[in-house]
Amino acid sequence: MSWMYLVLAGIFEMIGVAMINSLHKNRNWQSLLFMLAGFGLSFLFLAFAMGKLPMGTAYAIWTGIGASGGAILGMVLYGEPKDWKRLLFITMVLGAAIGLKIVS
Repeated sequence: MSWMYLVLAGIFEMIGVAMINSLHKNRNWQSLLFMLAGFGLSFLFLAFAMGKLPMGTAYAIWTGIGASGGAILGMVLYGEPKDWKRLLFITMVLGAAIGLKIVS
């Protein structure tokens, strides 16, 4: 269950990051509300996950999901570059997160 909480924390982190971009562009209360909810739920689920998982592992995977997911959302939703170098490094971050799961 802790790993599911950690994945949910990462997904909500991605939502929070996407809403920062939306808030920057639109300056509306909906974007602010979704950003606060995304980050709040992210921290809540991270705290649940850290009840069973080591802090270093949980934090590394949480930031990996958030960083990779944010970069992918930027490519898909906001037209950011999709060159092979970016995709390679995103793959490396996700590979490191999977490696931490395997050894934990």
